[in-house]
Amino acid sequence: MLTGGQLAGLIVAVFWAVLVSFLAYTLLRLARLLREAGDLVADIADQAGPLMEDMTRTVRRANEQLGRTDVITKQVAGVTQNVSAVTTVMTSVVGGPLVKAAAFSYGVRKALAARSEEGRAAGRSELTPAPSRNGARSRGRGR
Repeated sequence: MLTGGQLAGLIVAVFWAVLVSFLAYTLLRLARLLREAGDLVADIADQAGPLMEDMTRTVRRANEQLGRTDVITKQVAGVTQNVSAVTTVMTSVVGGPLVKAAAFSYGVRKALAARSEEGRAAGRSELTPAPSRNGARSRGRGR
């Protein structure tokens, strides 16, 4: 049989064997994880070159399109200035005489309306009966 010290030594040896086995298993899994991570990094490195070339081409094309858009924008700005100038000229050429014609027609209408009112007022004075002697108006058919 085992003495107390031998039993304690046996328990410690079994504990250390389990601990070493656990650490070995953990290290093996860690090694596999690191190997897979290395393979992943290698795959990414292999794909990074073509991706960078594609991005460079895309950026160049975008810059070309922006250059074309800039030219178009400048041309549209020129057209806008020309339209503004034409609008100003048309306003001054057509607007001035048009306002004068409108003012003239307004004045003629007012003058004709005033003349018409004077004619109506003169016509009414002829048609209204003369006031009676007692100052009251006549109420109808000879009453």
